[in-house]
Amino acid sequence: MRKTELLIPAGSLDVLKTAVIYGADAVYIGGEAFGLRAKARNFSMKEMEEGIAFAHARGVKVYVTANILAHNRDLPGAEAYFKELGQVHPDALIISDPGIFDIARRVLPQMEIHISTQANNTNYGTYWFWHRLGAKRVVSARELSLAELRQIRENIPEDMEIESFVHGAMCISYSGRCLLSNFLAGRDANQGACTHPCRWKYSLVEETRPGEYMPVYEGERGTYIFNSRDLCMIEHIPELVEAGIDSFKVEGRMKTALYVATVARTYRKAMDDFFADPDLYRAHMEWYKEEIGKCTYREFTTGFYFGKPGADAQIYDSNTYVKNYTYLGTAEDADGRGSCRIEQKNKFSVGEALEIMKPDGRNIPAVVRGIRDEEGNAQESAPHPKQMLWVDLDADVEPWDILRKKTEA
Repeated sequence: MRKTELLIPAGSLDVLKTAVIYGADAVYIGGEAFGLRAKARNFSMKEMEEGIAFAHARGVKVYVTANILAHNRDLPGAEAYFKELGQVHPDALIISDPGIFDIARRVLPQMEIHISTQANNTNYGTYWFWHRLGAKRVVSARELSLAELRQIRENIPEDMEIESFVHGAMCISYSGRCLLSNFLAGRDANQGACTHPCRWKYSLVEETRPGEYMPVYEGERGTYIFNSRDLCMIEHIPELVEAGIDSFKVEGRMKTALYVATVARTYRKAMDDFFADPDLYRAHMEWYKEEIGKCTYREFTTGFYFGKPGADAQIYDSNTYVKNYTYLGTAEDADGRGSCRIEQKNKFSVGEALEIMKPDGRNIPAVVRGIRDEEGNAQESAPHPKQMLWVDLDADVEPWDILRKKTEA
């Protein structure tokens, strides 16, 4: 049986560290150029160096995205960028554009290169093409079924790796190569600046009647005609493994530390349980489903894995997320007596019940006994995001524990 990797996204240094602590085998990140998440915080070279050192010290790999579809203006800077990347020692680069690939191979001949899903990798001939050019791994198009992935595995070299998305947002356009944002907002999704127009609510305007907006709707709440459900394959790990997938990829370089920790921890336990004993995996299924539902999501689908999605893969009446828990902060320090230091992310108050989420899978109920600022001044609530606070709890809390509270209905 091939060893399966859990690959988790990170849009910032603190989220990278969270992904590592909460169970990732590898983390993928973007630098300040050539990646497809321009609005993520992304990583400076100094942050990248720190993040890679943090991950490597814990046996976790780091892959750097350089997966834009490049224009002429992008090519001169690519060589210098890859030379810089060579100094911080990532484990692989994720690339989609053949021109960028060629530069990376020339500048960093020993660097492992993975081919992004943006390259439309839908058949084993494509895998062979990239293998002959020196790529180690190809990220499958989201449009492939498990049957197609099994056929690819059977027809490519043993040392060629398949990486496939198993969780996260689904793009309405083929393999994520979208023109909507560029056409409607002047921001190119293929250059990392997507405005997500697939989530907008649309009306119809007739050319000779400007200003008259005719609704397009399924019901009284309207319709979101491009709004896909999120992918979730937590219930289908055996099928993914049997298909020969080497890396289970989670989407979400724009997501919070809470989202990353929740998804990483849940898939980590599910994968470990399955490889230890498939019966154990089946026995814990309700826990996985309950836990994965605690992150923010847009209802769930299995995408294309079991055939072409139907109408039930779309959400027509809303573009809002399901949000069952609110992220309060991650314990950066703890005194061993129930107090921890956090950078506050959302409002909470003295007396509120919350949950301590631990990397080992435990969820500990707790009550806020007190809140103090860094000067030791007591306060009844924490209304200001990014304020550094000491939070006194009636339960044990340790560094890297995450504080979250159930969202009020």
